[in-house]
Amino acid sequence: MTFDIVLLAMVAAFLGLRLYSVLGKRTGHEQKPILRQGDEISTNENANTDVVDFMQRTAEKIEAQAIETELVDGAAENSLRTIMAADRGFNLAQFSAGAKAAYELTLSSFWSGNREELRNLCDADVYADFETVISAREQAGQIVENKLVRIEKIRIIEAEFEKPIARITVRFDADIAALTRDKDGNIIGGSLSDAVETHDIWTFERDVKNSDRNWTLTATDAA
Repeated sequence: MTFDIVLLAMVAAFLGLRLYSVLGKRTGHEQKPILRQGDEISTNENANTDVVDFMQRTAEKIEAQAIETELVDGAAENSLRTIMAADRGFNLAQFSAGAKAAYELTLSSFWSGNREELRNLCDADVYADFETVISAREQAGQIVENKLVRIEKIRIIEAEFEKPIARITVRFDADIAALTRDKDGNIIGGSLSDAVETHDIWTFERDVKNSDRNWTLTATDAA
């Protein structure tokens, strides 16, 4: 056992000496290694800018690839890429998730008559349409107890960029249970046990120069 340990130590020492003779010691005066063509390392003041530009181009490629999904109609792809180029913070997955949330919140606010919330979600024209229906419902003493059962599918069907305004039109396929009561609480229409298929087309808009990342509902229609 002792002989083996001594032998291993001698081998290690020999290898160490060989490495030392080949590599030498750092003195601070060594020549810089010769770089092959294409391996040059930029040391000018634009190096950081080049890195940032590369990262941005990579991000744009990833986002462009994300367009090729079931979320987007082919007719909307080019305009959506234009929006991405103008708004570096745009993310397709985040927009889709936000559109779903906005759809649910807008419907629940409309059904409950929450005017303040609707003002935050819609532009003046869309809000006026909602408010007209809410007022008529209140005057008739009617109460709705609608429920969004599920959103079956969401799809971007149109996109448009008129600098600096970006517009994206989304189709929502959903199941909604609708029930209306009169002022005495009697059911006068609908049922919560039977969901109805609905197909809505909503357009959202945002000024890409605005630091506010929220989109505003600017148009609603039925498919």
